Amino acid sequence: MAGVTRRQLLTALAAGIPSLALHRAFPFAAAAPPKALFEPMPASTTGITWTHSNGRSAGYYLPETTGAGCTFLDYDNDGWMDIYVVNSGACDFLAPKTPLRNALYRNNHDGTFTDVTEKAGVAGAGYGMGAAVGDYDNDGFPDLFVTGYNRCILYRNNGNGTFTDVTEKAGIVTPGWGSSAVWFDYDNDGRLDLFICRFVEFSKQANKFCGNERTGERYYCIPSVYPATRSWLFHNNSDGTFTDVSEKAGVAASLGKAWGVVATDVNNDGWMDLFVANDTVPNFLFVNHEGKFKEQGLEAGIAYSADGRTRSGMGVDSADLDQDGWQDLSLTNVDQEMYSIYHNDHDGSFEDLSPSMGLANASRSMSGWGLRFFDYDNDGNLDLFIANGHPDDQIEAHSASVTYREPLLLFHHDGKKLVNVSASAGPIFKVPLSARGLALGDFDNDGAVDVLIAINNGVPLLLRNQAAQGNHWLGLKLVGKKCNRDAVGAFVTWKAGTLQRSRLKTGGGSYLSSHDPRMVLGLGANARIDQLEIRWPQPSGRVETFTNLPIDRYMTIVEGESGRP
Repeated sequence: MAGVTRRQLLTALAAGIPSLALHRAFPFAAAAPPKALFEPMPASTTGITWTHSNGRSAGYYLPETTGAGCTFLDYDNDGWMDIYVVNSGACDFLAPKTPLRNALYRNNHDGTFTDVTEKAGVAGAGYGMGAAVGDYDNDGFPDLFVTGYNRCILYRNNGNGTFTDVTEKAGIVTPGWGSSAVWFDYDNDGRLDLFICRFVEFSKQANKFCGNERTGERYYCIPSVYPATRSWLFHNNSDGTFTDVSEKAGVAASLGKAWGVVATDVNNDGWMDLFVANDTVPNFLFVNHEGKFKEQGLEAGIAYSADGRTRSGMGVDSADLDQDGWQDLSLTNVDQEMYSIYHNDHDGSFEDLSPSMGLANASRSMSGWGLRFFDYDNDGNLDLFIANGHPDDQIEAHSASVTYREPLLLFHHDGKKLVNVSASAGPIFKVPLSARGLALGDFDNDGAVDVLIAINNGVPLLLRNQAAQGNHWLGLKLVGKKCNRDAVGAFVTWKAGTLQRSRLKTGGGSYLSSHDPRMVLGLGANARIDQLEIRWPQPSGRVETFTNLPIDRYMTIVEGESGRP
């Protein structure tokens, strides 16, 4: 039966018919189901059919649990985001019968992708973990750093669709288990340096037995049984080579079990700091004092949980969530430990607001990996997306409340706080996944930022954003000249009507993953952007202001070329 028309409704109301009688007289058509905020793109449509394999074995080797990362990058500079995904491979505990490789997918501009891995020369080697993208030689083409267990690789982009492995030539020596990495300019000399998280001391020979010694039944160990170790910081020498400055810069003295890292500026001094998630040992906050780092996690209140316990930190991010001008922090952990959102209290300390925001309860039985703050609906407020999945695929055999595969989480910022909207965000948020890495990128250039999720032992999940329709936006590709070319550390402020927002271009974030380097500024319903201000990172420090900019499009702004971008 047809639903009531607007004319019938107005006539009935004018006649004073009660609402219940109105409903009986003019039955409304069934409401259409709400549109999913994110739509999964089938592999049969996109062409992304590559599958991650963790080499699952009877040895229960710890790297099998950690999954891998994923990355958005425009490797050929055609203005469209391509995709890179990392696989495991041959190492001391794994000799796959069929060779495993990473995959680079070129964006065909029509929602499909083509595998160009072999042609590009980025298949990887060893047991891969994650990837970080940055133009370390300032030639305009993004380079690729791939981390792994006992093997990390620096691929220099040749600018012709191919890459060259320059790891040895560049002097990047990283024995051990590399996890997340981040490109950022720690000493403000205009060149991107490289911080590499290092996980525990591990090898096949040192593999521990965890389980029931009487029956021989085993499960994956937690990292507390393996020794902590130092991470690496490599200084860019501006000639294609790097120098290990981990000790000189003050990061080597802090032994951790590092997973996620984000480069941010927690004290607004213009020097990029590092927030590092550690597993079963205290988290680190490396505060940058003009090129020298001091680990201040304990003083900042982010090293331990609120009750003074170490947790299993995995993914991290940083953003100014409440727009007070200071960068806040976020962190995922395993089940029963709950996730955190740390509010920056402007004095070097942070307060965990996750209980009041509902994040603590929502994550109590979950294990989180990749996460990222971003404005998924372009209303001007930062939201939060989290990928989940327990590390132990045998967890259901000895836990009644925790599952191996877990659903995604989505929190919407309503202007005051984060609200869990996962239940109404669409069918994909009800699907249990063994999710690990999470990367953001606008693969179809519509201004609505999409999501890529790496699945442990599965095909990557590409989610198309459908939530930003009706709101306006401006996309920025920032190109540094005197500062680092990627403009990591740039501070952007924009005004549109009554909306005024600011954002720091951070480095890294999430878990084993790297993101679309472009910034998408949400304008809400405002049909124009009144003013845009960019404060470029040091050694430039230049401030440029733009007015009367076009909207609902991407544009490139080059440092120092003011006037019209």
